[in-house]
Amino acid sequence: MAGADAVVLPGVGAFDDCINALRKQELLEASKKFIESGKPFLGICVGYQALFERSEEFNSCAAGLGVFEGSVVRFSEKNGLKIPQIGWNQLEGINAQCPLYRGIANGSYVYFVHSFFPKPQDSTIVATRTTYGENFASSVWRDNVFATQFHPEKSQNVGLQLLKNFVDYAAGR
Repeated sequence: MAGADAVVLPGVGAFDDCINALRKQELLEASKKFIESGKPFLGICVGYQALFERSEEFNSCAAGLGVFEGSVVRFSEKNGLKIPQIGWNQLEGINAQCPLYRGIANGSYVYFVHSFFPKPQDSTIVATRTTYGENFASSVWRDNVFATQFHPEKSQNVGLQLLKNFVDYAAGR
């Protein structure tokens, strides 16, 4: 990882499984060091959640990377909300300063598959919000670290633009 210009930490699965796999493959500390280097880092789905301190998923025991303060919580099943959330939903309140969202309109639709989401303690890192039964931080950004709860790779033109913006950001450094 040390020689990479940028890193993407994708995610499908559970928080503990992700953290334990990173540890087993000696990528947990490597990820922390890479982020500290100031080079661009993008977390997707569980890769987003792993950036936080802890998770409530399945009585999680693993500590997250701790890049951001806060924990990962489960959607409540009130008002007949279907859990997991699988499908398209809108990005709200896009932070126009975030390089990932250049050329992406507020209200754009992206694809989600999740039952849990991070609750950042620092609201200034929130790059977008989404409403699914409740309003949550669907992406965050601070310095060189970007992360999305949704899957850009499954989000058609909007997702392709976001990934292009990440690559352009990495190349322009």
